[in-house]
Amino acid sequence: MARWIASVATIALAVAIPTRSARGEASEVRLSRGYGILYLPLYVMEQRGLIEKHAKAAGLGGVKVTWRMLDGGNVINDAMLAGALDVAAIGVPGFLTLWAKAKGNARLEISGLCGLSTTSLYLNTTNPAVKTLRDFTDKDKIALPGIKTSLSAVVLQMLVAHQFGDDNYAKLDPLTVGLSHPDAFAALASGGKGGVNSHFGSPPYSILELDKPGVHRVTSSFDVLGPMTLDVVYTLRKFHDANPKLSAAIIAALDEANEIIAHDRSTAAQAYISASSAKVSEQEVLRMLADPQTRFSTTPDGVMKFAAFMQRVGSIAVAPLPSRDSEPPRKLKNARVNAAALVRAPAHLGVCLGRSRCPL
Repeated sequence: MARWIASVATIALAVAIPTRSARGEASEVRLSRGYGILYLPLYVMEQRGLIEKHAKAAGLGGVKVTWRMLDGGNVINDAMLAGALDVAAIGVPGFLTLWAKAKGNARLEISGLCGLSTTSLYLNTTNPAVKTLRDFTDKDKIALPGIKTSLSAVVLQMLVAHQFGDDNYAKLDPLTVGLSHPDAFAALASGGKGGVNSHFGSPPYSILELDKPGVHRVTSSFDVLGPMTLDVVYTLRKFHDANPKLSAAIIAALDEANEIIAHDRSTAAQAYISASSAKVSEQEVLRMLADPQTRFSTTPDGVMKFAAFMQRVGSIAVAPLPSRDSEPPRKLKNARVNAAALVRAPAHLGVCLGRSRCPL
């Protein structure tokens, strides 16, 4: 791990420092988003120019915002640490993995800005013999954005551990292959002709797959684990500390995007279709947004489930402690929260995440 940290630190020191405005904060911010409905608030932010709007309102002038499409925790984290990103949307496992690795390294430590989204991941297959997790054999191939470490991969491990016990959490890992959600959808839509006959993914792909002949759902994350935040937004600690107003503007933009999704689903659907180039109709997106299992909020919910599982099976050496940051959420005064604050509160307490208002 020390060698990994050292090599990343060398890369990070070699990249150019982001340009700064006369007001002392960055005049440009680079963000990533992935495929699927889980990233809908970011698509709305892009289409409506919400970061630019809130940055200007904060007195930061014209901030240039650029977006990158990245999927898979390792890919996103590598881009962040190489200096190619300032803010990233990522599955909770990817966030916790990097937090644990970079903990204690001032140059590489990360901070969670806020939660992003929750939905139900579906495990779909074209194999009629597969009815439960027990039915998968070495003849099946399960597509995931990234093997072992991606959001889908870790949630699948959690489902397997629930079924077979923690000692066997990796039982289905040998059957997994790395494919983007769009490519996995294409594989199932073709009837699994390329060898990939199963996919563990998120909307819209997981739902559209079920419209295809011969595809059925085996299980879902919601069925076993219940509702919990799947994706979060994070940045390097040093970026937040140098750009507190810009960080707050990003969270405010996310809040406004969530309001648009809640009250003007048609506009949100059009933003997703335009920015993602997904081959879906507005009615199909609206059908997914009507699913009560799909929610968007900057307040995280149930993230400690991931942390506890990943530490228990050895995926991370250390987990944030729920008891850390004992002061009430309403006392957090800036936009940044560390990993412990992101996971520390039970769902019924809510987390303020340093915003000017608090759900308590």
